Amino acid sequence: MSTLSSASLIASKIRSKSVSPVEVARSHLELIERLNPQLNAFVDWQPERVLQQAQAAEKAVMRGDALGRLHGIPLSIKSSIDVIGHRCEAGTRLRAGHVAEQDAPLVARLRAQGAVILGVTNTPELLMAWETDNLLYGRTNNPWDLTRTAGGSSGGESAAIAAGLSAGGVGSDGGGSIREPAHFTGICGLKPTPGRIPSTGHFPKSGGPFALIGVVGPMARTIADLKLLFEAMAGPDDGDPSSAPVPLRKIDEKELREVGIGFFEEDGRTPVTAETRLAVRDAARLLSQAGLRVDPFRPEGLEEARQLWWKFFGTAGGMILGPMLRGRESELSPLLRQFTSWTTEDPEHTGGSLLATWLGRDDLRERVLFQMRSYPVLLCPAASIPAFRHGERQWQVEGKTVKYLDAWSYCEWFNLLGFPAAVVPMGRSPEGLPVGVQIIGRPWEEELVLAVAALVDEARGEFPHPPILL
Repeated sequence: MSTLSSASLIASKIRSKSVSPVEVARSHLELIERLNPQLNAFVDWQPERVLQQAQAAEKAVMRGDALGRLHGIPLSIKSSIDVIGHRCEAGTRLRAGHVAEQDAPLVARLRAQGAVILGVTNTPELLMAWETDNLLYGRTNNPWDLTRTAGGSSGGESAAIAAGLSAGGVGSDGGGSIREPAHFTGICGLKPTPGRIPSTGHFPKSGGPFALIGVVGPMARTIADLKLLFEAMAGPDDGDPSSAPVPLRKIDEKELREVGIGFFEEDGRTPVTAETRLAVRDAARLLSQAGLRVDPFRPEGLEEARQLWWKFFGTAGGMILGPMLRGRESELSPLLRQFTSWTTEDPEHTGGSLLATWLGRDDLRERVLFQMRSYPVLLCPAASIPAFRHGERQWQVEGKTVKYLDAWSYCEWFNLLGFPAAVVPMGRSPEGLPVGVQIIGRPWEEELVLAVAALVDEARGEFPHPPILL
C-alpha cells in the first residue's frame, strides 16, 4: 500500500491482514533511502532496528494478540525527544553523539499502542529557529520546493510526513514550531495545552517560564491521524511540571453544532498574503456550511501577547541557554548565533521583571478567555506567509515589510496563553505552496479543537501531494 496512506488506514489494513507490518516498514525504509538525500529529514534511522519492531508486530498479528490502535504504524520523532538507542542531539554540536538511554514517556506510550519507530528527524540548533538547519546535519528541504525551508523547529518531522517517509510523528512547539512547519508542508499539527502530553524526555528540558509556553505534540497528514496520536500520548507524567490528570473526552454532535467560531483574517499589525486571507475565509465557509455558528471576531490583546511571549521565549530563553553556550560561541550555527544576538538586545530579567511578565501573562490570559465565552474556538492564519526560501529574513506583503520574528506571531500568541491550536492545510499560494489555517481552543479543550479541525479537513477534500513524489 502507498506510504501516503493515512495512519488509520494502515492500522486497519494490518488488523485485517491485508498488509503486513513488515511490508509497511520496508516500503517506508525504501522511500527514506530514495528521498532523504534530497530532503535531509531523518538524521538517525536504523533499518535493522525498524525491521525488528515490524517483525515483532507481525508475529503479534499472526498469533491473534490484542492489538493497539497504532499497531504496525511507522512513526518518526523529532531529535530533541528521547528515543532509546537513537541520537538526541537537538541539532547542536554541544550534544554531538548523545544517544538516548530510554524512551521519553510519550514514545513509550506510542510503542505500547503498537507503533513502529522509524528514527529521529532534523531540527535547528537547540530548536531556536523557524528554519531547520544546523552544523551537524545541514538544512532540511521542503518537499514542495527544495529551495525552500520545511520550517522549524520541527522541520525534519514536517518534511518526512509530507513526503510519505513517515505516517506521522511528534514535534515540539514553543513559538509555532509544530504549526509553522505543518503550514509550510501541507500537513496537520497540534500544539496542545502545556502538560496535556508529557514533555518529559525533551531537550532542552521544560521548566520554569518555558513550561508555560513549550509543549510536545502530534503531526500527521490528516486530523483523524492527529487525533489518533494525541489520544495515544495524552495523560499525566511526574516529569512534566505542567502535567494534570485531564481525562480524554468525546465531543458529541450536539456540542459541536452549538459551539461558536470566531474568525479573523489578520491581526491589524502583521499583514498576510491574499491566499492566506482566502484560506481563512474558505475554512469559515466550510464550517458555516456544516451548521456551525461562525462570525467575524478578533480578541483584543494579541499585540500584548506577542510582546509578553518574547519576554519568555527570547529574554528568559536566552538566560536559560546562556550557561550552556558561554565560551563555546565558535561552535554555534549561524541561526543560533542570530537568535542569541536578538536575546542580548534586551536586558536580562530581574526577579521583578520576570514576576511582572508572569503576572501580565496571567492577567491577559484571563481577559482573552473572558472574550472567548461567546466564541470558544477561534479560526485565523497560521503565519503571514507560506514557506520561504532558505536564508530569507523579510518579505513584502501588501506593500509592507514583514520581518522574520513577526511572520509567526499568529502562532506565538497561543504559546503565551497556553491555548491548544491545530493547523489544517487549506489552500495554495501562487507558487503552489501549501497554506494552512489555525484552529484554537481554550486550555484542555484539545478534543473540541480537533473536532472542529476535522470538519474542515474532511469538507476540504483530499489535499495534493508534494511534487517530490511525482
